[in-house]
This record gives sequence, structure tokens and C-alpha cells, in this order.
Amino acid sequence: MDKFIRQATASDSQIILQLINELAHYEKEPDAVKTTEADIIRDGFGETSFFKALICEHKEKPVGFALYFYTWSTWEGRPSLYLEDLFVLPEYRGEGFGLSLFKKLASIANENKCKRIDWSVLDWNTPAINFYDKIGAKHMKEWWTYRLEGEALVKFSK
Repeated sequence: MDKFIRQATASDSQIILQLINELAHYEKEPDAVKTTEADIIRDGFGETSFFKALICEHKEKPVGFALYFYTWSTWEGRPSLYLEDLFVLPEYRGEGFGLSLFKKLASIANENKCKRIDWSVLDWNTPAINFYDKIGAKHMKEWWTYRLEGEALVKFSK
């Protein structure tokens, strides 16, 4: 198996957007992506980077990605890595590409003295849940995800 994982660069913006769209299709939200290539360049590779990304390649073809950023744990007094998205094209699943991406993320987290990696998963995504259970991840059942967005965010900020 010819796997290669590397940090994404601005020249990967189109690839990242394509994989984001593939992920949205997989998550049954094909029309939900508003992100543009310009957004990715600005926010991932601009003056202020809000995220980093890994590209997973097989025989020089992009087959998956992981998009992540750092947070900080007030209780641990240490950084944490937050995995926003990890996605492998369907035809490459079950071949270790997701595992390789996750291992690389764990390595990055350890190199940066992160105490943990956090992420969310859709409750119906059984293959992902089974994968996370298999690698020893802990389901944080007592934590609920909340979101303030759109008009509610604008209204609340005034």
C-alpha cells in the first residue's frame, strides 16, 4: 500500500474543497457547503491561520484529509487538538488510510504536548463510531454539543 500523509499547503485548497464536498455528500448534506477555495486559502494559509490540514495520498492521488486546529484546556493547562473533519473517499475505506491519518494526528498532538484530541461524530455514522471505539477513543456521553449561529448569533451579539 503506497500511503503518504503530508501537511496541506495553499496549493491544496481545491483538493481540500473537493474532499469537503465529498464529506458533505457522505453526511447527507450535499448542498450545505458554503466554503470556497478562497475561504480555505484565507483561513488556512493566510496571515492568520485558523486551521491546518493533512492530505492523505495513494500513488500520488489525494484520497483523504484531516482538518484540525488547536484549543486550550483550562483544566489541564495544556493545548488540545480539535479534529474538525477526517474523511477518506469511499473506495479507499477499510485499507488503513483513516487509521494512518489518525495516527499522524496523534503524533502531531504528542509533538505539540497536547493532552488530548477531541472531535464530534454523527450518531448514525456507525463505521466511524466503530473505528473510534477500536482505536481506544472514549465517547463523552455526558457532554452535549451546542451551537450559536446565523441570525441568533448576530442578534445575541448586539
